[in-house]
Amino acid sequence: MYTFKIQLQKEDEGGYMATIPSLPGCITYGETLEEALDMAKEAAELYLDELQQRGEVIRDDSNTLEYSLNLQVL
Repeated sequence: MYTFKIQLQKEDEGGYMATIPSLPGCITYGETLEEALDMAKEAAELYLDELQQRGEVIRDDSNTLEYSLNLQVL
């Protein structure tokens, strides 16, 4: 089992972009948050299948810590 962080960004034109930073180029979209998450899961599964077929090492985010920093610029 692998653990991946998903970044979701609301798009100006509507919907959400989902990116999995530890899988370079793994980017997808959904009209709703739920759809974007579903699409990200599917994209990650396809990405991992390709890595396995190539015999490449799969690195996940199981040892990655994440924190959001909020700053006010004066």
